[in-house]
Amino acid sequence: MTRVRLDLFTSLDGYTPSDPTPDNPMGEDWGRLTAAYAATRTFRENVFGDTSGAGTTGVDDRYVIASIEGVGSEIMGAGKFGLHAFPDDSDWKGWWGETPPFGTAVYVLTHTAPRPSLPMKGGTTFHFRDTAIEDVLTEATEAAGDLDVRVGGGYRTARDFLRAGLVDDLHLLVAPIFLGRGHRLWDDLRGIEVTHRVTTEVAESGMIHVTLKR
Repeated sequence: MTRVRLDLFTSLDGYTPSDPTPDNPMGEDWGRLTAAYAATRTFRENVFGDTSGAGTTGVDDRYVIASIEGVGSEIMGAGKFGLHAFPDDSDWKGWWGETPPFGTAVYVLTHTAPRPSLPMKGGTTFHFRDTAIEDVLTEATEAAGDLDVRVGGGYRTARDFLRAGLVDDLHLLVAPIFLGRGHRLWDDLRGIEVTHRVTTEVAESGMIHVTLKR
C-alpha cells in the first residue's frame, strides 16, 4: 500500500528558515541546518552528481538512502520548485538544474496553474496544480503505483499535509543548533505522537533523527 512520507529539517528550538531569496532559495540558515545531511555520500551523489565516493557513510547516510528508496512520486510547494525566484523569466525551469534528483512525477502546488508540464532529464516531470491537497495526493498516489508519495516541502506545504492528517511516515531531522528565528514548525500542530509510533536515533554528527510512523 502506498504511504505518504515527509522529511523535515528543524533546529533544536523548532525553527526552519524563513528568508528565501532568488540566490539563496532555502534561506540563510539552510546550510547550517542541513550540513550533516548534505555531507553524506548518498546525498552528494544523488543531488550534486558526485560519483567520487566522497562523503560520510554513517547513520545520516542510512537515512538519506531510506528517504530515496521506494518513492514513486513527489509533491512540493511552489517555493521549493523555485517559481517565486524569477517570476518574470518565462524560461525559468526551477532551481534544480537540467537533471533534477527526483526521477519521478513531481506535483508542484501553485496558484499560477494551469501551466504546461515540464519534462526534465533523468525522468523527472514537473506538473503544476492549483487544487486541494487531497486531490493532488490522489493524483500523485496513482502516479506512484506500488511505491510511496513523498511530500517534499516547503514549510507551508508540509504543515498543510500534517494538519490534514495525511502523513503516514514523518522523519524529523533535528540539527544540533539553535536558530532563534524563522518559521516555527509546530505552532498549532498537536497530537501526532498519539497517532504515530515515535522512535529516535542520534547520528555521529549529532543530528537527531525522530521517526513517526502511523
